[in-house]
Amino acid sequence: MADSLRTRVTRVIAGGAHALLDKIEDAAPVAVLEQSVREVEQITDEVRAELGRIVANRHLAQQQHLQLNKEHDALSASVTTAIAESREDLAKQAIARQLDIEAQLPILETSLSEMSQQDKELSGFVDALMGKKREMEKTIQDFEASRRLAETSNLRKNPAATAEARMNSAQSAFDRTFRRQTGLNGAGSGGLEQAAKLNELNQLVRDNKISERLAELKASH
Repeated sequence: MADSLRTRVTRVIAGGAHALLDKIEDAAPVAVLEQSVREVEQITDEVRAELGRIVANRHLAQQQHLQLNKEHDALSASVTTAIAESREDLAKQAIARQLDIEAQLPILETSLSEMSQQDKELSGFVDALMGKKREMEKTIQDFEASRRLAETSNLRKNPAATAEARMNSAQSAFDRTFRRQTGLNGAGSGGLEQAAKLNELNQLVRDNKISERLAELKASH
């Protein structure tokens, strides 16, 4: 594996999600963490691609090593036959080829050993990166949960703000419903006017329910 990729993997694994969170001064810390998760995914894909290349090359080297061993064994039988037939010229050619094979086999075996080690290392990196991704996702979940808890705590500490927020929400809901049912503007701030419109709205809703119930009963008969 290239040193640059190994360095990136090491940096990601060594970095702490909580430490990153502590340094964030941005208004959207979750977005920053999610970007870090995507970086982990990208590096994981690169490591997997490198692992795939190593596995393929290792398979080819194993096949070549097997074929050379088979050829070496076959040549040994050929040398025996050539000597028995007094064909030293053929025996020499077979022996020369065996020497070439014997020179290649140690190189292949060293390469296979290195690729086996790389395979093991890359597989370990993939596992570590996947674990890091799960850790960062858990950090995001914990951070969001703590933020929701803090918001809930602030509301409990300031019930007046909570009541005001509920009142504003109810007022907005009323205005939307009133405009939808009557085509008129919202209730405004006048108490009597608001009460009158509320009564009118309630009556409209009740009339609609009565009409719907009557239509259902007619349809069922």
